[in-house]
Amino acid sequence: MNNFESRQSKPKLPTEEGWSVQVYSSNRRLLWVLEPSHGWVFLIGCGVGLLISVVWINLARYSPPLEPTSPKESPALQVD
Repeated sequence: MNNFESRQSKPKLPTEEGWSVQVYSSNRRLLWVLEPSHGWVFLIGCGVGLLISVVWINLARYSPPLEPTSPKESPALQVD
């Protein structure tokens, strides 16, 4: 007899499935679900937003002013 065939395999926990947070209202209606992909997308969005804001601030700091410089002498008033 084969010893391998007589053994029963141990039940495995589903570790590959990940996790999920589900929030229900008082009448058992699903309100929202939070999954790992949502967390990663949120973190990537925060990182991209931070990168854009840093680049924007640096570009604004070293760019010339948008308004034209005013002349040093004001033009003479011409009255008819």
